[in-house]
Amino acid sequence: MKSVVTTVISAADAAGRFPSGSDLESVQGSIQRAAARLEAAEKLAAGIDAVTKEAGDLVFKKFPYLKEAGQAGENQTKVDKCYRDIKHYLRLINYCLVVGGTGPLDEWGIAGQREVYRALNLPTAPYVAAFEYTRDRACAPRDMSPQALVEFRAYLDYVINSLS
Repeated sequence: MKSVVTTVISAADAAGRFPSGSDLESVQGSIQRAAARLEAAEKLAAGIDAVTKEAGDLVFKKFPYLKEAGQAGENQTKVDKCYRDIKHYLRLINYCLVVGGTGPLDEWGIAGQREVYRALNLPTAPYVAAFEYTRDRACAPRDMSPQALVEFRAYLDYVINSLS
C-alpha cells in the first residue's frame, strides 16, 4: 500500500539514488500532519454510519429518478448497495487518513471504477453529490479541528475528482 514514505523511497530507489532533501521534506510534512489526519480518521470512524446515511439520503432526495424501475435504487436491495458503496469510499478515506497517502483509494476504490460503473450502468453523479455534500457539510470545530478538516476534505476531493 502506498504512503508518502513508501512513495518517496520507491521513487528514489527507481532513480538509483538516495532520497533528496525535498523528498525528506515531503515525508516530514506528512509526519507533521499525522496528528490531524489521525484525528480526522477517529472522528470519521466514530460517525461513519451517520455520515453515510446523511449522504445517501441527500442522493435519493436530489436524484429521485434513481428509485424508478430500472434505475440504481429501484428496490431496497439496490438502495442498500448505494449506501454500502458510499460507506466503502468513506472507509477507504479513513484508511488514507491513517497511512497518509492515497494508496487505499487508488488500489481498492479507484482502479477500474469507471469501467465497473459503466458496465453496471450506474451513474457517478450521485456519488459525486454524496461526497460533495459530506465535504461541504463538515465543519470545524463542530466535527473536528480545522487542520483535521483540511486533511479529510483533501481525500474527499480526491474521490470526487476520480468519479467526475
